[in-house]
Amino acid sequence: MASGSSMSGALGLLILNLLLYFVITAIAAWTINHGIERSRDTAAALTLPVRIFPMYFPVGNMATGFFVIFSLIAGVVGMITSITGAQNMTRMTAPNVYAAAASSLVALSLTLLALGLACKEIRLGRTESNLRTLEVMTVIASVTQLLCTGAIQDEIQRIPVRHNRASGGRA
Repeated sequence: MASGSSMSGALGLLILNLLLYFVITAIAAWTINHGIERSRDTAAALTLPVRIFPMYFPVGNMATGFFVIFSLIAGVVGMITSITGAQNMTRMTAPNVYAAAASSLVALSLTLLALGLACKEIRLGRTESNLRTLEVMTVIASVTQLLCTGAIQDEIQRIPVRHNRASGGRA
């Protein structure tokens, strides 16, 4: 019974993460598009080293470029991880749960990297409301992805118990 509750918890978190990562991807993609369209006008007035710096965005601060790029990567990987993780968790075989755990760890590491850059951007200040929304969504996605990874790891620990019970205690 406990295995079913942690599986349903993991599935619920995977669906929530899918929605969060979709929002993160949409906002990050919009910010990149907006930055590309406005960078020509804004970068012309800057001094030479900043003008040729490829991560400059006319919105936000100097950390915005890195934050937006890594948020987009984390969002896309997180969406794919949530979809494949949900499929793997419904099958509940050992290889499928291990695959879900591995992809969950990859998404968690990318999301935590984006979270670190969000913290840097928050510390530097001067961000617009869209970037603040992206920062908040990144923080929320980091927490939910951490919980989801923990729920999947809990399922991994239950796999040998189920296997031993099914084989009658034989190794």
